[in-house]
Amino acid sequence: MTVHLVKLCVGIDSIQDLRDWQIKRLAALAQAGETPELCHRTMQTPRRCDDVLDGGSLYWVIKGAIIARQRIVDLKEATKDDGRRCCGIVLDPELVTTRPHPRRAFQGWRYLEAADAPADTLALEAAGDDMPPGMREELRELRLIEW
Repeated sequence: MTVHLVKLCVGIDSIQDLRDWQIKRLAALAQAGETPELCHRTMQTPRRCDDVLDGGSLYWVIKGAIIARQRIVDLKEATKDDGRRCCGIVLDPELVTTRPHPRRAFQGWRYLEAADAPADTLALEAAGDDMPPGMREELRELRLIEW
């Protein structure tokens, strides 16, 4: 049974900021001769690994709402910069926007049952909406639009 993870995206103000940071990270890894993969390190390893790897995604909370997700490719043992062991959540590079879902601040990550996960906005974007992403995010922050 698929289960997702929810994580705060600290220091990021928009989906575009996250996208830009991840592109720079992948380029830096490639330049350093390392495997260019997005691996988010976290101290706790999910106990429901099989459920997370069965189609789960990491849902990002940005400015108080879940507004994006990335498919989880793998969970592996990793090491923090200070040498401590941790869990590496390997993410698909594709960043998918979701319908905003308010979420309070919390530490670490939380499970998100598949039935409670916000819907993707790909269908809305494919419907011919040509509003610039920055404008959409500003209107969303002002609570003038929902998606």
